[in-house]
Amino acid sequence: MTELARSRIPDIARAAGVSTATVDRVLHGRPNVRPQTAQRVLRAAAALDYLPAEGAVTARAPLKLTFLFPTGTNRYLHILGETVASSAEHLAPAPVKCKSLQVEGFDPQVLAEQLLRHGRRSDGIAFMALDHPLVREAVQQLAEEGVPVVTVVSDLSNSRRCAYVGLDNRAAGRTAALLLGRFLAGKRNAQVALIAGSRSYRAHEEREAGFLSLIEEMFPQLHVVGLREGHDDAAMNQRQMRALLEQYPQLAGVYNIGGASDGVGRALQEAGRSDKVVFIGHGLTPDTRAMLIDGTMDAVITQSPQTVIGNALKVFCNAAAGRDALAGVEALRLNLVLRENLP
Repeated sequence: MTELARSRIPDIARAAGVSTATVDRVLHGRPNVRPQTAQRVLRAAAALDYLPAEGAVTARAPLKLTFLFPTGTNRYLHILGETVASSAEHLAPAPVKCKSLQVEGFDPQVLAEQLLRHGRRSDGIAFMALDHPLVREAVQQLAEEGVPVVTVVSDLSNSRRCAYVGLDNRAAGRTAALLLGRFLAGKRNAQVALIAGSRSYRAHEEREAGFLSLIEEMFPQLHVVGLREGHDDAAMNQRQMRALLEQYPQLAGVYNIGGASDGVGRALQEAGRSDKVVFIGHGLTPDTRAMLIDGTMDAVITQSPQTVIGNALKVFCNAAAGRDALAGVEALRLNLVLRENLP
């Protein structure tokens, strides 16, 4: 190596924010360097006229990506995990190696620990965010270590995540309210209830806020009797729905903000109220499809699992190539499914 080259290595290291040893490993093609770190070094080298610019966009190896989804009986989240396992390589614009894991989603300390554990072993990590300071700090640490983090389905406020992939959840809540209000047109002082996984999920909090704001704007004759949390668990949702029916015998509508709608449906069927209570929920799954067909559910708000995972993979590939995280990533569309338009 020439004296001029040696003198440039510290400059490259400073520009890339890495050690000179890391620069040396990258420039000589040695292993044990994260792809996104290598890209940063190569871009810095190109900017200093040490390498041609095209060298900065060549992928060194498949990206090792991890997707974390909450444990439990939320069928839609299971489908997301299955999509990662079965078809991620076909959805990514560049070589990737993906794995999907289930972790405790409602305990912020456990979730933060799992994020750090798996994130440090990956070139990028995606997860359904619990909006909590411990989780936010874990994302901060990963960002400082050069690991891009993508939130899916539910976002994390004021964080250094790379991008959010999911619906506009406030708009989803307003859509549910509009449907419920139209279905209950003509009924004055009708009682409606909400069931959420947890308000600690920003997605569920935003859906609730959107729902309540539109009810107040357009359907003041409807009376919202409260929100119960079921942690996206079918058995807990069944108990919560059963308690609501007992407390409010004239209940006319329910919006399940989260998952595990099969529990809500079972409670309605057991009480003989499935044809009397308007039921709106999220996530097209075998369970919600069956309930649409038999009339237990009236409408399902959903998003394509393939598009969710595909968009997340595009974000990771953009980050590794030094592009804007959302370059070429189209916003997710809210899909409204009724019995008569089942795909």
